[in-house]
Amino acid sequence: MIRHVVFFSARDRADYQRIHDGLSLFAQIPHHSHFELGRNLQGDAISDAPVDIVVYAEFPDADALAAYKAHPLYEESIRRVRPLRDQRIAADFVAG
Repeated sequence: MIRHVVFFSARDRADYQRIHDGLSLFAQIPHHSHFELGRNLQGDAISDAPVDIVVYAEFPDADALAAYKAHPLYEESIRRVRPLRDQRIAADFVAG
């Protein structure tokens, strides 16, 4: 299983809901076996990099993750969110 974790920060906190709505499109993509989208509840005392929203998804294998990223809704989400976000940090790792 591959775990996919992505952290987003908003350029303007007033755009939080628009970012959240754009990222929620990912939930409609059929290739993940588990999907969560949520607001970060805490700041990091060590890092200055803010995290506002977290995307977490699980995929059975690399092919499913690739199909997820190739889906038209993935592209639509990027089109909506990219102009509103400040930072995006992504990590994929094999669970086990």
